[in-house]
Amino acid sequence: MKPDRGPLWGLVPPTLAKLAAWSVCLILIGFVANYIVNIVVLMHLIALPVAVALLLTALLFPLTRRLRAMGLRPIYATWITMLVAFTVVAGTGWVIGVRANEEFPGLVRQVQQTAKTMEGWLYTGPLHVKPNQLSNWVDDIANLVTEQQRQITTTVLAGTVVLLEALAATVLLLFVTFFLLKDGDRIWAWFLKGFGTVAPRVDRAGRTAWVTLSHYVQGTVAVAAVHGILMGIVLAVMGVPLWAALAVLIFLASFIPIVGIFFAGAVATLVTLGAKGPIYALIFVGILLVEQQLENHVLQPLIVGRALHFHPLAIIIVLSVGGILAGIAGAIVAVPIAAILYRSVPELFRDEPLPLPPVPEPEPPPHHGKPAQTTGGPTLPTG
Repeated sequence: MKPDRGPLWGLVPPTLAKLAAWSVCLILIGFVANYIVNIVVLMHLIALPVAVALLLTALLFPLTRRLRAMGLRPIYATWITMLVAFTVVAGTGWVIGVRANEEFPGLVRQVQQTAKTMEGWLYTGPLHVKPNQLSNWVDDIANLVTEQQRQITTTVLAGTVVLLEALAATVLLLFVTFFLLKDGDRIWAWFLKGFGTVAPRVDRAGRTAWVTLSHYVQGTVAVAAVHGILMGIVLAVMGVPLWAALAVLIFLASFIPIVGIFFAGAVATLVTLGAKGPIYALIFVGILLVEQQLENHVLQPLIVGRALHFHPLAIIIVLSVGGILAGIAGAIVAVPIAAILYRSVPELFRDEPLPLPPVPEPEPPPHHGKPAQTTGGPTLPTG
């Protein structure tokens, strides 16, 4: 028996009724999403480290799983995974530090020489800048810095507070990553107990979300590694000092959508300009733009796009919404969150197919007469 929806319900067209229902659902989802976002922003010191820990766990868990498959206990597999990660990070930092210590004096000399060349070009080039004008510009900049000294001091103090918060967030991140690698399956089983009869649906959605997140993280790391290696090779061929440090900076900046590549590219361009001059800087910018286009139209769709099944327009909109709501951190986590919701929410409402009934075994044919005597040997098929 259908429920009574009122005397005016029959006057509403079915399409309009569905549209109204969907509109109400979207409005409710928007209110809930806004409430959740406000909570996350308020608790950013906890939410952001936990989100980054999930990304790191998705990246490191394949190694932990292989070590467990080799027979190691979860605690030992987790410690080995964490030590391998620390070794890679510390080794990379040590190599970059050694090379930076060796190349930095040469970079200073090259920057000084380039500055003298640029100063001479300003005097003799088409701008015809007079020496006293250049001196006035330098004095104006110095006066501006002196006037803003109090503000700069306040900024430094605020930066100290941010540094302490970053250290606390790093400690929390490491703890969460360690326990997710060690007890992730037990934590998930404990979490499912609170859902009662709908636990199988939540389990399917959670496993789908985890697979999507793993594919996204591994694909993003692969794309960022290719980006950093190619740009590092270009800088090394040009003879730019600190090319290893710049390659690592480009690799790390690739995880920050849109903004990261502009920042890393600007730093690398300035170093190239100071060390090799404007021609090399223009060549580097051109190669960077071409490589960025290849990454966006070839690497991202082939490696990351297959895992997300997202149209580029959807990615741009998601990045914009994440950046507006939570700044750079929101832009970083917006795409994986949207991909997880897109792939996992349908699993909550999908019904498992009913099991097929067992096929009855055929009844043996009736025997007529005396049964055949068995000799104990193998029965051969009769042709």
